[in-house]
Order: sequence, then structure tokens, then C-alpha cells
Amino acid sequence: MYYKMKLEDKVRVPPNRLGEDLEVVVLDELQKQLEGSIDKDIGIFIAVTEIHEIGEGDIIPSDGAVYYRVDFDAVVLRLAMQEIIEGEVVETTSFGAFVSLGPIDAMLHVSQISDDYINYDEKNGKLICQETKRTIGVGDGVRARVVSLSLSERDPRESKVGLTMRQAGLGTENWILEESEGGVADGAAE
Repeated sequence: MYYKMKLEDKVRVPPNRLGEDLEVVVLDELQKQLEGSIDKDIGIFIAVTEIHEIGEGDIIPSDGAVYYRVDFDAVVLRLAMQEIIEGEVVETTSFGAFVSLGPIDAMLHVSQISDDYINYDEKNGKLICQETKRTIGVGDGVRARVVSLSLSERDPRESKVGLTMRQAGLGTENWILEESEGGVADGAAE
């Protein structure tokens, strides 16, 4: 789930930027420092949006930079086990689909898509359920549940999020529409 949070941190303003507008520099430095990073207690930083207060600066001998205590707003994504999320399929492979959650991609393994046997149509880049003929491909919106979560603060690219769609109310937008209408949506067999 996405949150807007009010946070406090120390920001290093390098010596070559000390003559610039302090609020602009602090916002820029905070964005470079935090956006795309992960803090296990706070979440995945999406954006630093606003500076509220900049405290007195501290100078550390032999550094030349000034360190400011800053109160600011940030938007973060905080994922939790069993949370239901929505995302978009950005890649399909023979072993599953990668789903973009915004700042991070999650893995939807073929074993977690459906109770059906899944075939991979490499030519069209689609995963196809053998019995129901339902498909999942790049660009499809999906609703899934988080079943595994391993976030890496050191290297966010090494973070792993696992998803499942093997429960009622989960699946692609077409599958969910089909279930709610009790009929068949485009792309599914009758």
C-alpha cells in the first residue's frame, strides 16, 4: 500500500552547492539519496515531495559539506505479506510473469497463476491456461496476493516479491470481470 509519510533525516549538502537556494538543493539531494531505495521499517521510497523545515547546519571537519536536519514528506510503498495488490504484466517467460508494482517488479510463477496446466506461447508472449484457455500477457492488469517478500536495503534490484492469483477474486482484469458477470470476457473460451 502507498503511504504519504512525514519523515526526518540528515542531508549532506556538498561544498559546490552551498551558494544555491538551500531548499532546492536539499530537496534535490534527498531525492538522489532516497528515491528508489528501501528501508525495511519505512518501505520503498517512491518520491520525496515536500520540504517542511531545514534545521541548523553542522560542519564536519575535513569534509567541507554541511549536514542539515530536515523534516520532509515522502511517498512510500510498504508491501506486506498476504496483501492484495494490483499491477501490470511487463514480461512473460516460460516460468511465469513479471508484474510491475511501480518501483519494483514482482514474480508470478506459473504454479501460482491457476489450477490449470499452463502453456507458454513464446511467439505471442502469452501464458495460456490449458483447460479454460484464459491468457495472461504483457500489458494485462492483474490483481494478486503477496506470498513472499524479501527486500534488500543494500541492493534494491536484488529484492524479491512473489505473487499468487490462485484464489477467488484474483487474476487478470478480464478474469475478474468474467467471474463478476458470470459470463465470459474477451480472450477467454466459452
